[in-house]
Amino acid sequence: MISALSLLALALPADAARKPAHLEAELALATTREDLQLFWDEKDLIVESATRTDKPLSQTAENMVVITAEEIEKMNAHSVDEVLSRVPGVFVDFGQPDFVTTSGLYIQGSKSTQVAVKIDGVPLNLLSGDIAMTFEVPLQIIERIEIVKGAASSAWGSALGGVINIITKETGDTVLPRGGLYGSIGEAKSLDYGGELSGKAGPVGYYLHAGRQESQGLRVNHLLKNTLFGKLTATPTSDLTLTVSSGFMDPDISYAPPKAFKFGENLKGRLDSSIFFINSVAAYRFSDELSLHVNLHSIRLANDSTSTMIQSNRLYNGNRSADKTIGGDIRLTYSSGIHNAVLGGEASNGDTEVTTQFGPILSAALGLPANSTVYPDITRSAVYANDTVTIGPVSVTPGIRYDHNDIAGGFVSPSLGFAWKVADRTVARASVARGFTTPVLTQMQGGGPMLTPNPDLKPEQVWSYQAGIETGALDYLNLSATYFRHDVKDELTQTVLSPIMVYTVNGGKVTRQGYELGAETVPFYYLSLKAAFSYVRISPDSDLSGQDNYVTQLRLRYDDRKSLNIDLYGQQTWWNLVNSQPAQGAKYNNFIWDLTATKRFQLTDTTTAEIFGTVHNMFSGSSYTYYLYENPQRWVEGGVRFKF
Repeated sequence: MISALSLLALALPADAARKPAHLEAELALATTREDLQLFWDEKDLIVESATRTDKPLSQTAENMVVITAEEIEKMNAHSVDEVLSRVPGVFVDFGQPDFVTTSGLYIQGSKSTQVAVKIDGVPLNLLSGDIAMTFEVPLQIIERIEIVKGAASSAWGSALGGVINIITKETGDTVLPRGGLYGSIGEAKSLDYGGELSGKAGPVGYYLHAGRQESQGLRVNHLLKNTLFGKLTATPTSDLTLTVSSGFMDPDISYAPPKAFKFGENLKGRLDSSIFFINSVAAYRFSDELSLHVNLHSIRLANDSTSTMIQSNRLYNGNRSADKTIGGDIRLTYSSGIHNAVLGGEASNGDTEVTTQFGPILSAALGLPANSTVYPDITRSAVYANDTVTIGPVSVTPGIRYDHNDIAGGFVSPSLGFAWKVADRTVARASVARGFTTPVLTQMQGGGPMLTPNPDLKPEQVWSYQAGIETGALDYLNLSATYFRHDVKDELTQTVLSPIMVYTVNGGKVTRQGYELGAETVPFYYLSLKAAFSYVRISPDSDLSGQDNYVTQLRLRYDDRKSLNIDLYGQQTWWNLVNSQPAQGAKYNNFIWDLTATKRFQLTDTTTAEIFGTVHNMFSGSSYTYYLYENPQRWVEGGVRFKF
């Protein structure tokens, strides 16, 4: 195991004490100049998720964050949810905090059902539930994650709260394969290991990944997860590129909270889930300005959740679902002069089989059948268009989309935004957008004997307003501030029909407003500091009291950009549940601090080795939203990576 002291010891270069003071100062100044240029170059990434075509982040009106593979690797994280929890404005409820587990994702106070999650544009949201299966996606296959905060319906459809688009790594372009092996071990035999390989065989480029995670439970969750992913790319002509990718993930989580009792017995639970998808893309370039993209995909998401009474080994209850969606989209992109335009359409058909189970005791107590199965389905179609018009330092992006499904009907989502490059390192942004989220399929067509369907449900809709500025006018300091307001109406709420029956209806209005503040220093003597604060006020137009949520984030980094990186990261998430929902027994008044260090060794010209270690929750703070599932206290892990 790697201790906190040994991690800190890595921070001391062997020759640091031998350099004269004036050489140290000159070296620091030169390094700072290099870091300064690199720091600002990295700020203007090329993104695609705002309007579904490539453009510089400085021309993007939307409130966006990009997390690169390099940044993910420095975190030494184990799940997408862990990475997203460090994004300002994204609130992650880990539910059952452990090594890797399911989570709820909330953007600027939205509900988890209002956040659309994609992998290369393929939807990961369950038709039959209210979560996206982000915890199943292995981090090693990710090139970057693009997060659009606020209504993104003019580009993506049902995405009232925002979009999280996971973009996978490209195939290789060299005959000699490149790749890597990695492995880590932590307390409770928490393991994360696997490998990746990329290259080119004849006309076909490839990227392959295989990985496995397992744990005997830092708290109560035992995990076993296998992942496979592959991507192939061929270019039959210089203007045509064909890409096929496929992934399979099958986590199995079992848990037995010591405080979970029903009918005088302890309960244990199990979640057996899986994702299998195939995604194919054809991209044809008519000219340097005009391109056509055609996509077809199929995805299957399965979940089997059961609770069992430990002493008698009898079923308490269970829920099993199998979602299948087939879809595709076609889009034409044009980029020339002042225009960067997209015209597209998409369609999909999805169906799910949902089975609800009640054990003999619960079935008799509630008077419900032991098994009940429903078969909801939905057909969707959409057309959309947008254009980013750039004149001098100003980029204006109007967009519009029309969505239709065979249950809730049609919806029009317009948007308008601008990005103004006020100075060399200062960009002001503002946007207004109308957005929506389609109700969960089981709410409209039935989800079991305890949920009465409501076929008359309308989509939740929002008018979203955001304005912000990001500036590096101080040269060595990047500052950002964003104000947002989301006026939601027809919000879905549940009405209790009886002690065992609920009914979903379109309720009143909810206003979510707040701000995001950020500051980051340019590295000096390889040290940098990053701080962020996100606040949201959720105000319903009813007798219910409002809710204030906020996240405070701090990161101190030492990075010599050659061989050593050390991160000290702290975060506190305030959920405001102590007063509003005291029965949950939540506790989150502590900062949670993690210390991570990575040391790189150059073995050959093309081969490197890295050793890394992390002390999680250094001061054993508490941060959980339900008393049955407390977060792990301090725990330690270490590992190695080989790259060739």
